[in-house]
Amino acid sequence: MNLPDYETVSTRMADEHVLLVTLNRPQVGNAVNTQMGRDLLDLWNRLTEDAGPVRCVVLTGAGERIFCGGGDLKERNGMSRETWQRQHELFERMYWTLVDLPLPVVAAVNGHAYAGGLEMALSCDFIYASREARFALTEVTLGIMPGAGGTQNLPRAVGERRAKEILMTGRPFDAAQALEWGLANALHDPGEVLPAALATAGAIAANAPLSVRQIKKSVRYGGQMELRTAFRFEIEAYNHLVDTDDRREGVLAFNEKRKPVFKGR
Repeated sequence: MNLPDYETVSTRMADEHVLLVTLNRPQVGNAVNTQMGRDLLDLWNRLTEDAGPVRCVVLTGAGERIFCGGGDLKERNGMSRETWQRQHELFERMYWTLVDLPLPVVAAVNGHAYAGGLEMALSCDFIYASREARFALTEVTLGIMPGAGGTQNLPRAVGERRAKEILMTGRPFDAAQALEWGLANALHDPGEVLPAALATAGAIAANAPLSVRQIKKSVRYGGQMELRTAFRFEIEAYNHLVDTDDRREGVLAFNEKRKPVFKGR
Protein backbone atom coordinates (compact mmCIF):
# COMPACT_ATOMS: atom_id res chain seq x y z
CA MET A 1 0.00 0.00 0.00
CA ASN A 2 1.36 3.43 -0.95
CA LEU A 3 1.31 5.78 2.04
CA PRO A 4 3.23 9.04 2.50
CA ASP A 5 6.50 9.17 4.43
CA TYR A 6 5.23 10.77 7.61
CA GLU A 7 7.46 12.90 9.81
CA THR A 8 6.33 11.48 13.17
CA VAL A 9 4.81 8.10 12.28
CA SER A 10 6.26 5.13 10.46
CA THR A 11 4.19 2.57 8.56
CA ARG A 12 4.94 -0.79 6.98
CA MET A 13 3.00 -3.83 5.88
CA ALA A 14 3.77 -6.54 8.44
CA ASP A 15 2.23 -9.08 6.11
CA GLU A 16 -0.13 -9.10 3.15
CA HIS A 17 -3.09 -7.65 5.07
CA VAL A 18 -1.69 -6.20 8.35
CA LEU A 19 -0.42 -2.62 8.60
CA LEU A 20 1.98 -1.79 11.41
CA VAL A 21 1.82 1.85 12.53
CA THR A 22 4.54 3.11 14.88
CA LEU A 23 4.48 6.39 16.79
CA ASN A 24 8.01 7.53 16.00
CA ARG A 25 9.23 10.25 18.35
CA PRO A 26 11.17 8.08 20.82
CA GLN A 27 13.42 10.94 21.91
CA VAL A 28 10.38 12.58 23.58
CA GLY A 29 8.48 9.47 24.64
CA ASN A 30 6.46 9.42 21.40
CA ALA A 31 4.58 12.46 22.68
CA VAL A 32 1.82 13.77 20.44
CA ASN A 33 2.72 17.14 18.94
CA THR A 34 0.87 19.09 16.29
CA GLN A 35 2.67 17.34 13.44
CA MET A 36 1.85 13.90 14.83
CA GLY A 37 -1.78 14.97 15.05
CA ARG A 38 -1.68 15.94 11.37
CA ASP A 39 0.14 12.75 10.38
CA LEU A 40 -2.23 10.42 12.21
CA LEU A 41 -5.33 12.26 11.02
CA ASP A 42 -4.12 11.93 7.43
CA LEU A 43 -3.34 8.24 7.92
CA TRP A 44 -6.68 7.33 9.52
CA ASN A 45 -8.55 9.31 6.84
CA ARG A 46 -6.69 7.51 4.05
CA LEU A 47 -7.46 4.10 5.56
CA THR A 48 -11.11 5.05 6.01
CA GLU A 49 -11.45 6.18 2.40
CA ASP A 50 -9.51 3.30 0.82
CA ALA A 51 -7.81 0.64 2.91
CA GLY A 52 -6.50 -1.23 -0.11
CA PRO A 53 -5.18 -4.61 1.03
CA VAL A 54 -5.17 -3.64 4.73
CA ARG A 55 -7.58 -5.67 6.85
CA CYS A 56 -6.17 -5.00 10.33
CA VAL A 57 -3.92 -2.37 11.92
CA VAL A 58 -1.45 -2.73 14.81
CA LEU A 59 -0.51 0.51 16.59
CA THR A 60 2.64 0.67 18.73
CA GLY A 61 5.35 3.07 19.87
CA ALA A 62 9.02 3.30 18.92
CA GLY A 63 11.47 2.07 21.54
CA GLU A 64 10.96 -0.32 24.43
CA ARG A 65 9.98 1.91 27.35
CA ILE A 66 7.16 4.20 26.24
CA PHE A 67 4.15 3.62 24.03
CA CYS A 68 3.09 7.27 24.20
CA GLY A 69 3.59 9.85 26.92
CA GLY A 70 0.57 11.96 25.89
CA GLY A 71 0.59 15.48 24.55
CA ASP A 72 3.92 17.23 23.97
CA LEU A 73 4.00 19.64 26.92
CA LYS A 74 7.20 21.30 25.74
CA GLU A 75 5.46 22.33 22.54
CA ARG A 76 2.46 23.47 24.56
CA ASN A 77 4.50 25.56 27.00
CA GLY A 78 3.55 29.20 26.47
CA MET A 79 0.83 28.47 23.91
CA SER A 80 -1.91 31.04 23.67
CA ARG A 81 -5.45 29.93 24.41
CA GLU A 82 -6.34 30.18 20.71
CA THR A 83 -3.35 28.09 19.59
CA TRP A 84 -3.99 25.49 22.30
CA GLN A 85 -7.64 25.15 21.25
CA ARG A 86 -6.80 24.91 17.55
CA GLN A 87 -4.31 22.15 18.33
CA HIS A 88 -6.80 20.30 20.49
CA GLU A 89 -9.46 20.49 17.78
CA LEU A 90 -6.94 18.78 15.47
CA PHE A 91 -6.34 16.11 18.13
CA GLU A 92 -10.08 15.60 18.57
CA ARG A 93 -10.53 14.94 14.85
CA MET A 94 -7.56 12.57 14.86
CA TYR A 95 -8.80 10.53 17.83
CA TRP A 96 -12.36 10.29 16.58
CA THR A 97 -11.20 9.24 13.11
CA LEU A 98 -9.27 6.45 14.83
CA VAL A 99 -12.33 5.43 16.85
CA ASP A 100 -14.51 5.40 13.72
CA LEU A 101 -11.97 3.57 11.54
CA PRO A 102 -13.82 0.64 9.91
CA LEU A 103 -10.75 -1.58 10.26
CA PRO A 104 -9.92 -3.28 13.57
CA VAL A 105 -6.97 -1.69 15.40
CA VAL A 106 -4.91 -3.59 17.97
CA ALA A 107 -2.85 -1.49 20.39
CA ALA A 108 0.55 -3.06 21.13
CA VAL A 109 1.41 -1.06 24.25
CA ASN A 110 5.15 -1.71 24.45
CA GLY A 111 5.72 0.65 27.38
CA HIS A 112 4.13 3.38 29.47
CA ALA A 113 0.89 4.92 28.20
CA TYR A 114 0.05 8.18 29.93
CA ALA A 115 -2.62 10.82 29.37
CA GLY A 116 -3.30 11.13 25.64
CA GLY A 117 -1.22 8.01 25.09
CA LEU A 118 -3.62 5.95 27.19
CA GLU A 119 -6.53 7.66 25.44
CA MET A 120 -5.06 6.57 22.10
CA ALA A 121 -4.77 2.97 23.28
CA LEU A 122 -8.35 3.11 24.59
CA SER A 123 -9.47 4.33 21.16
CA CYS A 124 -8.22 1.06 19.65
CA ASP A 125 -10.36 -2.07 19.65
CA PHE A 126 -8.30 -3.86 22.27
CA ILE A 127 -4.92 -3.75 23.99
CA TYR A 128 -1.95 -6.09 24.37
CA ALA A 129 0.56 -4.67 26.85
CA SER A 130 4.04 -5.18 28.22
CA ARG A 131 4.19 -6.51 31.78
CA GLU A 132 6.40 -3.52 32.57
CA ALA A 133 3.99 -0.91 31.19
CA ARG A 134 2.33 1.64 33.43
CA PHE A 135 -0.81 3.59 32.70
CA ALA A 136 -2.31 6.87 33.88
CA LEU A 137 -4.62 9.70 32.97
CA THR A 138 -2.68 12.53 34.59
CA GLU A 139 -4.52 15.53 33.17
CA VAL A 140 -6.10 16.47 36.51
CA THR A 141 -2.59 17.05 37.93
CA LEU A 142 -1.99 19.66 35.20
CA GLY A 143 -5.17 21.65 35.70
CA ILE A 144 -7.05 20.12 32.78
CA MET A 145 -8.95 16.88 32.17
CA PRO A 146 -8.91 14.16 29.52
CA GLY A 147 -10.29 15.54 26.27
CA ALA A 148 -9.74 12.71 23.80
CA GLY A 149 -12.29 10.20 25.03
CA GLY A 150 -10.70 9.30 28.36
CA THR A 151 -13.75 10.06 30.49
CA GLN A 152 -15.90 8.01 28.11
CA ASN A 153 -13.76 5.09 26.93
CA LEU A 154 -12.17 4.34 30.31
CA PRO A 155 -15.48 3.78 32.18
CA ARG A 156 -16.62 1.51 29.34
CA ALA A 157 -13.44 -0.54 29.85
CA VAL A 158 -13.07 -0.68 33.64
CA GLY A 159 -16.41 0.48 35.03
CA GLU A 160 -17.54 3.87 36.29
CA ARG A 161 -16.35 3.69 39.88
CA ARG A 162 -12.84 2.50 39.00
CA ALA A 163 -12.62 5.06 36.20
CA LYS A 164 -13.53 7.92 38.55
CA GLU A 165 -10.71 6.90 40.88
CA ILE A 166 -8.18 6.80 38.03
CA LEU A 167 -9.39 10.06 36.51
CA MET A 168 -9.69 12.07 39.72
CA THR A 169 -6.42 11.00 41.37
CA GLY A 170 -4.21 10.93 38.27
CA ARG A 171 -2.29 8.08 39.91
CA PRO A 172 -0.48 5.58 37.68
CA PHE A 173 -1.36 1.88 37.78
CA ASP A 174 0.58 -1.11 36.56
CA ALA A 175 0.01 -3.67 33.82
CA ALA A 176 -1.26 -6.34 36.22
CA GLN A 177 -3.98 -3.96 37.39
CA ALA A 178 -4.79 -3.01 33.79
CA LEU A 179 -5.37 -6.70 33.04
CA GLU A 180 -7.36 -7.34 36.22
CA TRP A 181 -9.61 -4.34 35.60
CA GLY A 182 -10.31 -5.24 31.96
CA LEU A 183 -8.34 -2.46 30.30
CA ALA A 184 -5.77 -4.82 28.76
CA ASN A 185 -6.63 -8.09 27.03
CA ALA A 186 -3.27 -9.77 27.64
CA LEU A 187 0.19 -9.09 29.05
CA HIS A 188 3.46 -10.16 27.48
CA ASP A 189 7.13 -9.93 28.33
CA PRO A 190 8.96 -6.92 26.89
CA GLY A 191 9.84 -7.62 23.31
CA GLU A 192 6.96 -10.07 22.92
CA VAL A 193 4.10 -7.56 22.85
CA LEU A 194 4.40 -6.62 19.19
CA PRO A 195 4.82 -10.21 17.92
CA ALA A 196 1.75 -11.25 19.90
CA ALA A 197 -0.29 -8.32 18.57
CA LEU A 198 0.83 -9.02 15.00
CA ALA A 199 -0.09 -12.70 15.37
CA THR A 200 -3.59 -11.79 16.53
CA ALA A 201 -3.90 -9.19 13.77
CA GLY A 202 -2.92 -11.88 11.28
CA ALA A 203 -5.63 -14.19 12.62
CA ILE A 204 -8.19 -11.38 12.28
CA ALA A 205 -6.99 -10.52 8.77
CA ALA A 206 -7.39 -14.17 7.71
CA ASN A 207 -11.12 -13.98 8.42
CA ALA A 208 -13.73 -12.50 6.12
CA PRO A 209 -12.94 -8.75 6.11
CA LEU A 210 -16.54 -7.64 5.57
CA SER A 211 -17.60 -9.77 8.53
CA VAL A 212 -14.90 -8.25 10.74
CA ARG A 213 -15.98 -4.73 9.80
CA GLN A 214 -19.64 -5.45 10.49
CA ILE A 215 -18.76 -6.98 13.87
CA LYS A 216 -16.79 -3.87 14.85
CA LYS A 217 -19.67 -1.63 13.82
CA SER A 218 -22.27 -3.77 15.60
CA VAL A 219 -20.35 -3.92 18.88
CA ARG A 220 -19.49 -0.22 18.94
CA TYR A 221 -22.84 1.27 17.99
CA GLY A 222 -25.02 -1.49 19.41
CA GLY A 223 -23.43 -0.92 22.79
CA GLN A 224 -24.94 2.57 22.84
CA MET A 225 -28.50 1.29 22.29
CA GLU A 226 -31.06 -0.47 24.43
CA LEU A 227 -30.96 -4.22 23.92
CA ARG A 228 -33.86 -4.78 21.54
CA THR A 229 -32.79 -1.95 19.23
CA ALA A 230 -29.21 -3.20 19.38
CA PHE A 231 -30.36 -6.67 18.40
CA ARG A 232 -32.17 -5.23 15.37
CA PHE A 233 -29.00 -3.31 14.49
CA GLU A 234 -27.03 -6.56 14.69
CA ILE A 235 -29.47 -8.32 12.35
CA GLU A 236 -29.16 -5.49 9.82
CA ALA A 237 -25.38 -5.89 9.95
CA TYR A 238 -25.77 -9.67 9.57
CA ASN A 239 -28.09 -9.37 6.58
CA HIS A 240 -25.51 -7.26 4.71
CA LEU A 241 -23.25 -10.33 4.68
CA VAL A 242 -25.71 -12.93 3.39
CA ASP A 243 -25.38 -12.07 -0.29
CA THR A 244 -21.59 -11.68 -0.39
CA ASP A 245 -19.04 -13.74 -2.28
CA ASP A 246 -17.15 -14.27 0.98
CA ARG A 247 -20.18 -15.87 2.66
CA ARG A 248 -20.56 -18.26 -0.28
CA GLU A 249 -16.83 -18.99 -0.25
CA GLY A 250 -16.88 -19.70 3.49
CA VAL A 251 -19.67 -22.26 3.20
CA LEU A 252 -18.12 -23.85 0.11
CA ALA A 253 -14.68 -24.11 1.74
CA PHE A 254 -16.21 -25.73 4.82
CA ASN A 255 -17.92 -28.37 2.70
CA GLU A 256 -14.79 -28.93 0.61
CA LYS A 257 -12.70 -29.22 3.79
CA ARG A 258 -10.24 -26.48 2.81
CA LYS A 259 -9.21 -23.04 4.04
CA PRO A 260 -11.42 -20.28 2.61
CA VAL A 261 -9.95 -17.58 0.40
CA PHE A 262 -11.74 -14.34 1.27
CA LYS A 263 -11.73 -11.40 -1.17
CA GLY A 264 -13.64 -8.79 0.79
CA ARG A 265 -16.64 -8.76 -1.50
